Amino acid sequence: MISVACLTKGSTSDEAARYLLNGHGADIHYSYHRMIADVFLSTAEGKTTYSIIPIENTIDGSVGLHTDWIVDEVNLPIQAEWVYPSIQNLIGEAKELTTDGELAYDRIVKVLSHPVAMAQCTQYLKKHIPHAELEHVGSTSEAVRIVRDNPGRGWAAIGQVSAAADNELAVLETAVTDHDNNFTRFLLVGSEPFTLRDSQSHKTSILITMPEDYPGALHQVLSAFSWRRINLSRIESRPTKKQLGNYYFLIDIEMSLDTVLLPSAIAEIEAIGCQVRVLGSYPSFKYTASE
Repeated sequence: MISVACLTKGSTSDEAARYLLNGHGADIHYSYHRMIADVFLSTAEGKTTYSIIPIENTIDGSVGLHTDWIVDEVNLPIQAEWVYPSIQNLIGEAKELTTDGELAYDRIVKVLSHPVAMAQCTQYLKKHIPHAELEHVGSTSEAVRIVRDNPGRGWAAIGQVSAAADNELAVLETAVTDHDNNFTRFLLVGSEPFTLRDSQSHKTSILITMPEDYPGALHQVLSAFSWRRINLSRIESRPTKKQLGNYYFLIDIEMSLDTVLLPSAIAEIEAIGCQVRVLGSYPSFKYTASE
């Protein structure tokens, strides 16, 4: 049996986990947590096989807190990555917030959701419910549960269809995100290699710390990849938290560590005094709606 730590049931993380893992001949047990720290620690402490981590979003970019956990707090290699659509919906009690089958925006007093999900629906909220109070909670599924437990108060939540069904609430309006191409990139982290699915696409993620007082180090790092024609899908700087102005660089490489070119590029980077830490070399899965 494979055990997986994830954010709360009915969240985008939950739906994304089931997209990757379910239906591939394995017995999956899900362990749900309200806080991302508890998701990480569940696997780091050996209670679960893997953790499901949302790491990047089309609209909001990288999730800095989650990145810092991977880099600074736990030693959990990346075993897979995949993308999943972040489709947010307006959820509430239909008989309370509709008139003759039509959504009555003026009846909505408060909207609750996770801050990232709320930010993805900014224009929708401004256009249709500018009068409503906006309240951030720990997850979209928690927002739906709070609405369920507070009937008659004019509250609605932004969340997933599965959470609405679990809590016997109605989807008042579908796809309320401001952009149609809103996807979230997820990571599967843990000590065991991921073998349930195969992919023709592989990536390697590395963390590079530059040597001090070495002008042009970043240029030389990028040159090591450039002349070998190794494609980089992402470069991100994050503070080392040791001194103001000190950064490390996270680089996602569209190549497996098993190839000939990548280890030699890393060796060249280390030769100029950079520290290189491999965060994982793993299969990468694109979203297919029919799955």
